[in-house]
Formats: sequence, C-alpha cells, structure tokens
Amino acid sequence: MELRESVAGLMGRVHGELSELVAIRSVADPRQFPPEECAKAAKWVLDAFAAEGFADAHLEETADGSHAVVGSRPGPGPDAPTVLLYAHYDVQPPLDDDAWRTPPFELTEVDGRWYGRGAADCKGNILMHLTALRALGNDLPVNLKLVVEGSEEQGTGGLEDFVPKNADLLRADAILVCDTGNAAVGRPAVTVSLRGLVNVVVTVYAIPSELHSGMFGGPAPDGLAALVAMLATLRDARGDTTIRGLDNTQVWPGEPYAAETFRTDAGVPDGVELLGSGTVSDMLWARPAITILGIDSPPVLGSTAAIVPRAKARLNLRIPPGTGPEQAAKALEDHLRAVAPWGVRVTVEEEATGSPFRAATDGPAYRVMAAAMKEAYGREMVRLGQGGSIPLCNVFADTYPDAEVIMMGVEEPLALIHAPNESVDPGEIERLAHTEALFLRQFAAVRS
Repeated sequence: MELRESVAGLMGRVHGELSELVAIRSVADPRQFPPEECAKAAKWVLDAFAAEGFADAHLEETADGSHAVVGSRPGPGPDAPTVLLYAHYDVQPPLDDDAWRTPPFELTEVDGRWYGRGAADCKGNILMHLTALRALGNDLPVNLKLVVEGSEEQGTGGLEDFVPKNADLLRADAILVCDTGNAAVGRPAVTVSLRGLVNVVVTVYAIPSELHSGMFGGPAPDGLAALVAMLATLRDARGDTTIRGLDNTQVWPGEPYAAETFRTDAGVPDGVELLGSGTVSDMLWARPAITILGIDSPPVLGSTAAIVPRAKARLNLRIPPGTGPEQAAKALEDHLRAVAPWGVRVTVEEEATGSPFRAATDGPAYRVMAAAMKEAYGREMVRLGQGGSIPLCNVFADTYPDAEVIMMGVEEPLALIHAPNESVDPGEIERLAHTEALFLRQFAAVRS
C-alpha cells in the first residue's frame, strides 16, 4: 500500500515535468527541427536520472549521430539481479498543426487526458520510470541500468548498432522496453509479439516522356495505369494481403482484439468494412499486411491531358514472426515484377527492413510482472501482439540471450501515438509506475 500512496503523491510532479519535456521539440530530423532540441531533451533526461541515483549518467553518441542517455545505479551488490530500463526521448513530428485541438508542444489537459506530442510516446514512459524510482526511494533491491535513446522514431538504427558493440555496458537479467502499451485504459498488458517490416519504392517506366492523351491515348502504355494495376494485386476483394510466397492464413493464439473495440479505437465509421478473412487479432498480429504509403504522379491540380510515362509508389509490408525480412522483401519484389503489365520496366528499391520479434515468456521476470500488474491494476495481465516494429528488441535478444525482454508502457489505443492529438491517460502513468516499483522489489526476491 505504501508504494501505491507514494506514486499517487508524485503525480503532481509528473505533470510538471512532463510539461517541461513535451515542450522540447525533440524530433530527430534536422530538416524539420533544430538538432539543439534533441540535445536539450537528452540533457533533461540525463539530469533527471542523475538526480535519482544514476551518478554515472552520460551521453553516448551512436552511429547515426544521435545521443543516448546511458547510466547505472548500483543496488545491494553484484549478486543482486540487474534490470535495464529503456525508453526514448525523440518524438514524431506533429504533422498537421491545424489538426491538433491543442498546441502540440504544450501539455494540455482535456477531459482528464494530457495532450501533447510525446505525452505517451515515449516521454510518458520516461516519467513512469522516474516515478517508480522515486516511489522506491533508497529501497532499491536490484541493480539498475538505463538507456534512453534519441532516434527511435527515425528508425536510423543508432542504438541497434551501439548495443552489440558495448554489450557489457547494458547487460542485464531483465530488460523493460517501455515503448508499447495496454489493451485499453486500465487493462494491463505486456506485448509479446512484434511484426517486422519491409519498405520498398517501386518505380514503373512505360514510355520515354509524356504524350498527348488524345493523339496517343489507347495504344500507348500508361505508366500510372500500370502501377495502379500492379498495386491492385497486393490485396484481394476481402482485404487479405496476397503477395505470392507469403502465408496469409496464420491465426493469433493469444488475447483476442474484439472487432467492435478495434472499430472504435481506429475510428472506422459505421458501414465501412474491416478488412481480411481472419479476426482482427489475426490480421494485426499473425499475418502480413501491405500499406501503400505514397504515390508519385501528377497531382490533380496542374495535371494536363497527357499519358503519364512513369510513376512511383512507396510500400510498407508488415510481417509476422516466422517470416524473415529477406524472404518477405524477395517475395514482394518478385510479385511486383511478375504482375507488371504490358512489358513496362520495373525497379524495386529496398529502403528498410526489420525482423519480427516473439518474446520468450516462461521465465521468472514475466511471472513477477504478471503479479505486479495484478496488484497495481486489480485485474489479470494479458499478452498482446503489436503490429508495429521495434528492431531493438531483436538486438537485445541476440546480444543478451539469457535476458528476459518485457515490452510494456503507457501507449494504449486512445493515445493516438504518431497522429495529431496524441495524449496520455495520467492514470496509466500512475498505475504503471506502481507496477514497475512492485516489479523491481519482487524481482529481487525471486532471483535471490
């Protein structure tokens, strides 16, 4: 009970500090925001954790030029277990400022939620870590390590490169990757499965240059029409992804995601169908899913009566555990080339890949986390998949094969991470801080 009360008493401080952190426009893309903003966020995180006993906290430059906050806080001794705490201080750009109901870089309370870019993803998780540590005070029964990175949203792989090269610096028995979230507000969950990804750009070349659609339209091949025809083969009438060589029939074995809940979470209007032949859980967490991210072609405004000679599309393919990114990238490229009509020339440029991840969940850390969540929330923990990708989890698992990787966090569906009007439910920060404090205390007992 004393931990619950301690956390509750810290929530006023959480609001003030999260306001400070959200106000820092730490988008790790110098084309959009000054790099000094990320440097300011890194300094804020470093100072905050140094004040909580991470006396050696410092900045480590990674291969992509970003800086990670790294540190350690010794516990009772070398025989005590070690827990690594992870989060990231960089955020997504705000996108359309006009779509925000509140200023994106000003923490604003509306109907009990706190709005602002990064409020949930992932600055809310940083405050969750700090609050758990403050609630424990000097009663720290484990050794702690810390890494808070600065380029996770850009996907440039700075920390993924850093970890195996500095394995001893972050080695731990349990790793809390706090960059996911619960099934819903008040419904505790850990994420045990992540989809991988393949991003490609496909370009179609039909004719050397534009031709008058009246003089040549009909027999002359149209580059944009060829691309549209190709893209149409990537899904069938039910919405299943239909890339040759990729299994689209797998079934999710864990906690279900009710269709009506998903419809509400995703804002799908009544009368618009959900896609796919499987359940929502199957489609999100167990099967491949293709998304057309963008198309380069003449815009409507300013277009002329001319046949388009070439067109380009950027595609994002999410892949479930059991499918490797190399296999998926080859299948996608082979499919696009095979369905190209009229002998048009096709190039496929691979932009990025990431492996899927499935956590091993049969160890003591998962048992302790389940107990901690039940005590903090008053209900059983569930195990979810996530359609997104966190390549760092694979790096952690490969570098520390004996460590348990637990994915959790404050980013439930209503948080609208990566979208305008991102927000966090402060109750989630409070309950998860309580959960983490309980976990750190109880993990020491089960590992001793």
